[in-house]
Amino acid sequence: MQIAFIGLGNMGAPMAVNLVKAGHSVMVFDLVEAAMQVVEEAGARRGASAREAAEGAEVVVSMLPAGEHVKALYLGGDDQPGLLDELTERPLLIDASTIAPEDAREVAGEAARRGLSYLDAPVSGGVGGARAGTLTFIVGGSDAGFAQARPVLEAMGKNVFHAGDSGAGQVAKICNNMLLGILMSGTAEALALGVKNGLEPAVLSEIMKQSSGGNWALNVYNPWPGVMEQAPASNDYQGGFLVDLMNKDLGLATNLALASRAPIPMGGQARNLYALHASQGSGRLDFSSIQRLYRAGEEGETS
Repeated sequence: MQIAFIGLGNMGAPMAVNLVKAGHSVMVFDLVEAAMQVVEEAGARRGASAREAAEGAEVVVSMLPAGEHVKALYLGGDDQPGLLDELTERPLLIDASTIAPEDAREVAGEAARRGLSYLDAPVSGGVGGARAGTLTFIVGGSDAGFAQARPVLEAMGKNVFHAGDSGAGQVAKICNNMLLGILMSGTAEALALGVKNGLEPAVLSEIMKQSSGGNWALNVYNPWPGVMEQAPASNDYQGGFLVDLMNKDLGLATNLALASRAPIPMGGQARNLYALHASQGSGRLDFSSIQRLYRAGEEGETS
């Protein structure tokens, strides 16, 4: 297929590379020149603008930081036209960003008014999953659009779910990431308690992995440095899923809970912990660095 990919951050770049590896003809655009160079070296072509990248594409995939960026891309603003008004053909539009459900529904509605099909398809699996092509896609939109998108999504991931109508993908992703924030902060808290009482972090991790406290963080993303060689914790919390992005997602969960009058006391606590952690200069670290919040004051450790 002819595919346009817009947004080449930590997640978007390896996703675009996997589309190239799958044999698709990919044209990319990003505001960061270095990001385009990396994907270009893998075999993609570059566009001078989002419009140029999308021209002639059968599918447009976007991967952007927040709802404001998605709406600016597709809807425009400040007297600048959006992609929906610039397209001369009718490609399938797939946005893999994590944004508010109402933003996804707004873009989907505007796309439908122009005879275009738009899917919200946020992902789970992190940078490692993006590189390995093992992401989980959580899709909101029409049955027909989902069927058309599946072959493209399967080139970048191993699990593809249709959550429901427009916005449903975002609701499911927000719930997932709220739980992830709760699990990671709880795992870090338990590890810190055990270590402060004389246990080795690797031993305690293995015990909890094989017991009722086992969870994803312990299995593949341990937050204690040195326990899991490939985890960001063992690389000074570089790469991975940023604290700033977890904060954004926990904020989305809070807004969704307020709108639907759903109590999320543990989600609220996780948001407070990550907000505190970010306020102390950790926003650009991987979200597993919440472990440092529980180790503040130890020799060589800051939050």
